[in-house]
Amino acid sequence: MISISQQEKTIKRNVLIMWFANFFIAGSITMVLPFLSLYIETLGSFSDKYVQNWSGITFGVTFVAAFIFSPIWGKLGDRYGRKHILVLSGLGLGLSVFLMGFVTTVWQLFLLRLFMGVFTGFISMSQALISTQTPKKIAGKVLGTLQTGSVTGSLMGPLVGGVLADTFGYSSTFKWLSIILIASALLVLIGIHESKIKEEDNSKSSYSSKEVIHHIFHHPMLLMVMLVSMFIQIAHFSIQPILSLYVGELHGPASIALFSGMAFSAAGLGNLMMARKWGKLADRVGYIKILVTLLLLAGVFYFPGAFVTNIWQLIVLRFLLGMSIGGIIPVRIAYIRQEAPIAMQGEVLGYNTSIRFFGNIIGPVMGGILAGAFGFSSVFLVTSILLIACGVTLFITLQRQNRLPHETQSV
Repeated sequence: MISISQQEKTIKRNVLIMWFANFFIAGSITMVLPFLSLYIETLGSFSDKYVQNWSGITFGVTFVAAFIFSPIWGKLGDRYGRKHILVLSGLGLGLSVFLMGFVTTVWQLFLLRLFMGVFTGFISMSQALISTQTPKKIAGKVLGTLQTGSVTGSLMGPLVGGVLADTFGYSSTFKWLSIILIASALLVLIGIHESKIKEEDNSKSSYSSKEVIHHIFHHPMLLMVMLVSMFIQIAHFSIQPILSLYVGELHGPASIALFSGMAFSAAGLGNLMMARKWGKLADRVGYIKILVTLLLLAGVFYFPGAFVTNIWQLIVLRFLLGMSIGGIIPVRIAYIRQEAPIAMQGEVLGYNTSIRFFGNIIGPVMGGILAGAFGFSSVFLVTSILLIACGVTLFITLQRQNRLPHETQSV
């Protein structure tokens, strides 16, 4: 029997190791983002519209496979342990990124991004692992702390990726990144100890997929949070594939990879500053209230991006956006931690991740099409509207739930 003190030490050790693993994974993946569209330009002589459209498609196709596989990995994690899934995910990511350094056509890059999606979800699975070992009352703070690892990696990744791409070229950068991804998988394999944690309410030790889906649909706020996750991702990822092209329009071709990295990293810096604070605040005042606040703030800060006239204005807005959006992921997962029994949390989070990835599929494609048809500003305007609409919808759902009798809410 593991003592409470031993259990606490194990959890703290796991959080620390997973922090570094997420740092390396997020840093490696985001190193590619500032120059993915620029990499496509080197694969042939293409029009601007072609590059914009295929930037969105190639970026989003990763999440097609991720959409399918996330619930499967979540269920396997609940049954056999999340550590094994994390190791497999890291190795799969490393292999796919390594091969991207050798592509000669857009279609090869497209297929490798699709293959990469099978193993995408490392950070989500790490959150599930830590979530199941964390008391509900401090879940927001702990998950916020964990998120600073991926955020710090995301913050440094675009900057480092921009420098590497400008210095060594795009192909070599992919190859070096694969080594970091494989090392992250080995770090989890060697360092993580996954223990079984029992809930105080003596909930079941396992659930069928039918029972999991039944639980989700009979908790309206949980279902709404998961659906809102999709629209958040649509809004957020609509910007990602065209951001470097927008930077090029504002700043010009000089050191474009570096300045694209700065624009990506500005949001990461704001996120890093606020993620843990938002999670801690949500533990105290309520997860849904903080989610509504963050969605409305994010919508407000996205809107002016359509009207910027220089790169520095865009960077400031990206920083403010990062501050507002920084708490959405840990607060959302902490709420799921509160509403789902431990034995089904991996699968519930898998469905949530799958829904989010569906948003990741739609978002980049939508952003590429909007940019190609109506210009970059239209992407910022539509994104702002979506985020504000999500905040208002979640607020209305909360008000309706608060008007229901307590007995009805607890069904």
